[in-house]
Amino acid sequence: MTIEHRSASLPYLFSPVSEEANKPAPLVLFLHGARDRGTDINVLLKWGLPRFVDSSSPLPYVFAAPQLPEGQTWVDRESDVIALLDNLITSQPIDPSRVILSGFSLGTAGAWHIAASHPTRFAGLVAVSGRVPKTLEPSQLAALKEIPIQIFQGAKDEKLPIEDTQQIVDILRGVGGRVDFTVLPEGDHFIADEVYSDSKLQQWLISQSRRTSVAV
Repeated sequence: MTIEHRSASLPYLFSPVSEEANKPAPLVLFLHGARDRGTDINVLLKWGLPRFVDSSSPLPYVFAAPQLPEGQTWVDRESDVIALLDNLITSQPIDPSRVILSGFSLGTAGAWHIAASHPTRFAGLVAVSGRVPKTLEPSQLAALKEIPIQIFQGAKDEKLPIEDTQQIVDILRGVGGRVDFTVLPEGDHFIADEVYSDSKLQQWLISQSRRTSVAV
């Protein structure tokens, strides 16, 4: 079950960790796509990771999904995302060395940017149906080499060529990055339901940990 929260900056959906889970627990922070911007946060529950969390039994991780206003991007609101992360770590039983950042489409672009700008804050990155911002230089991508990355894309995604994503994968692997690139043969742009409900990915989310906790 997810609960709507209002913060000073961005409203967000929140789901606490299962009472039976070990604490402190991982945090999965999700950034939505362009179509879910606005003032009705319940649109996030229609699909993808928010719907999976909302329809599942309590999970072994804390979950949060902020919402953007119309016309804005996650790059615009980078500082607010980090402020939300800090607030959650302070107020919830979260292990700061086990924070996973994930995004879909527009949210993936934001996740790449935020993770590259704050690489010591995240234990993993999950990128679904989204491109790396053109403003992100290869030298900035190299900052992600210590973060395990899962990339998912549909082979029939008309918005994003496979070749573009493969180029990013090659750059990351070239600097020693740990990247898994999964192409769904029959998938189009909207593969979030299939990706996030996969048991292997759900296990991966709670299996990642940075070598040392980062003070906040």
